[in-house]
Amino acid sequence: MKLFLAPMEGVLDHPMREILSDLGGFDSCVSEFIRVTDQLLPPKVFYRLCPELKQGGKTQNGMPVIVQLLGSDPNILAANAARACDLGALGIDLNFGCPAKTVNRHGGGAALLTNPEVLHTIVANVRAAVPTNIPVTAKMRLGFEDKSLAIENACAIEAAGAANITVHARTKVEGYAPPAHWHWIAKINQQVSIPVIANGEIWNLSDYHRCREISQCQDVMIGRGAIRTPDIGLQIKAANQGLTYNSLQWADICQLVLDFYRSIAHIPPAFAGSRLKQWIGLLSHGYPEARSLFDRIKRLRDIEQIVNEVNYNLAIFKK
Repeated sequence: MKLFLAPMEGVLDHPMREILSDLGGFDSCVSEFIRVTDQLLPPKVFYRLCPELKQGGKTQNGMPVIVQLLGSDPNILAANAARACDLGALGIDLNFGCPAKTVNRHGGGAALLTNPEVLHTIVANVRAAVPTNIPVTAKMRLGFEDKSLAIENACAIEAAGAANITVHARTKVEGYAPPAHWHWIAKINQQVSIPVIANGEIWNLSDYHRCREISQCQDVMIGRGAIRTPDIGLQIKAANQGLTYNSLQWADICQLVLDFYRSIAHIPPAFAGSRLKQWIGLLSHGYPEARSLFDRIKRLRDIEQIVNEVNYNLAIFKK
């Protein structure tokens, strides 16, 4: 019963992966996608989006980070996958699910779900280009406009040599609107023999159990739920082991936010402030105290004022 931390462009980047990895609960994670167009990318691009490559492909506490690639050219993707492995990637994941319009307009992400043969070619080429001991995996949605090719796409990915498939239980058109169609993951699970990882609309322990029951998957990937409730992985692990777990309180979350700030303090203050406000805004869905804090900081531009507000919350709620 493995738990994976999902890739989220601009949110689950290296500093956030380190914070959540240190907190614990997740077995592995996937990097933000590395966009591949028409050339072999220089090492600095891989290091920028997945700096864990410089430390054996793992976070500081040892959680493996799989490198995700996004593109549509099978040969160029294969060449870049080989380079990522040369740089220390522990695995290659292929993005067949990104719903962004700019990505889809160029034939990448979820747009590829309209052609199972292309999916097969991409996976097969990448599989042939990387060492046999390096797993090649894929993350897909249920389709682009509809779900008519969901099973065919998954079977094409399996036939090309993928080690597992993560399925986000919505189409591109459905975006992130509830509900997630976990029963469709079960349909896919019944047709392929490789592991299927369920993803989508898992916000709490109850969602996790219902998702596993409906999708018939042992393993689950969580993205937005981990941002809103950072210790959701620990909650799930404790429940699976029959242990009692005391969830993080708001003061604990404030400390995490401050730790996160320290990890991004080197970037321009305006961007650091935006990142803090972004996370606190997302936390407001899981913690009522975060809503009050976000209302106070959302118009602030001075990073020191934002940090002072977080410190004030820490002092008040730590008592």
